[in-house]
Amino acid sequence: MNALPTTHRFEDARILMYSHDTFGLGHLRRCRTIAHSLVEDYRGLNVLIISGATIAGAFDYRVRVDFVKIPSVIKLRNGEYTSMKTHTDLGETLKMRQSIIRHTAESFDPDIFIVDKEPMGLRGEVEETLAYLKARGKTLVLGLRDVMDAPHLLEAEWERGDVLNKIAKFYDRVWVYGPPDFYDPLGGMDIPPAVRAKMDFVGFLQRSVSSENLSEHRPHGKYILVTTGGGGDGEDLIRDVIRAYEADPTLTHKALMVLGPYMPASQRQSMMESAAKIPHIEVIEFDNRMEELIAGASAVVAMGGYNTYCEILSFDKPALIIPRVMPREEQLIRATRAAELGLIDMLHPDEASDPLRVAAALKALPDRKPPSASAGNLRLEGLPNISRIVGEWLEGREHGKLHAIQG
Repeated sequence: MNALPTTHRFEDARILMYSHDTFGLGHLRRCRTIAHSLVEDYRGLNVLIISGATIAGAFDYRVRVDFVKIPSVIKLRNGEYTSMKTHTDLGETLKMRQSIIRHTAESFDPDIFIVDKEPMGLRGEVEETLAYLKARGKTLVLGLRDVMDAPHLLEAEWERGDVLNKIAKFYDRVWVYGPPDFYDPLGGMDIPPAVRAKMDFVGFLQRSVSSENLSEHRPHGKYILVTTGGGGDGEDLIRDVIRAYEADPTLTHKALMVLGPYMPASQRQSMMESAAKIPHIEVIEFDNRMEELIAGASAVVAMGGYNTYCEILSFDKPALIIPRVMPREEQLIRATRAAELGLIDMLHPDEASDPLRVAAALKALPDRKPPSASAGNLRLEGLPNISRIVGEWLEGREHGKLHAIQG
């Protein structure tokens, strides 16, 4: 399942990606990972990412990968949405986003449009663009992470927008970014055969590090990395770890905590003040090279979002996951399944409220066997599989153009 040779060149091939980004960094980081892999494999290919992430510009992008920033909308912990700019009405913001998405698609004229996680976009903002591109014969792909949410919650959410029927209507393929024997993101739901037939379990997306531009935050010596992802809902994880160090003086592992760019300022200040009293903890707010920090760590403590989980597997790190359980159960489901397979250790948030229990888990963590000890074949095949599929589609496009010219 290899891609076409990396010397292969497609003349002016274009892929547009959509990442709604309302709460964390997961969607943008996933799109960016796929985009970088594709332009590395195929010369002449250009990828443009539409993103609502406020810090989309804080990341490095490879040549032939760029992004278009749409107005930011944030998702509150109760699941509701609001404009990032408090003086702007949410409805007005969504209209602007929808217009920019549609005009970007018209101007960029992609061969392939890949939508991350939200089939119709935030509040349906992508549906018009899907119809426009579908009418012009473009290839439309929906990318789903390995776990979406508890089936009853996802089914109720999608029923309100008739989402399954719209997936069948608009999309050519549905990529699941995980292997079929880990978890089925649409399992437990009544899925139309037309949707099932479109699904490809491409595998987890492997991460790598470059030898250039190493992170300036990477500590010397051994350290445990504590990461919240975007950080908007990371307060509990950080507080649990700090309290563990406070409760157990024998816990002396060096820890690097990354709070995340979306942690509210008041929480960030409180966490930094508490951590400053513990000599074994170093705190930073954000690093755009998280792969470097995870690769260098002796172990990882995280909430277990999709990207962090892929990085834990990619760099084969012992991991303790304390998942978020609201408003989505995605992290809990993923962590529970991974713990069942022996890939990671997990503490439910209720268990993590006991500082001594967390301290014991942290002390044991660096000596835990890595994920590969429980599953020798982790099958991190997502990127090469995507590259192969895209290469075949673009090859078919070129043959079609040549046929039209010759005809």
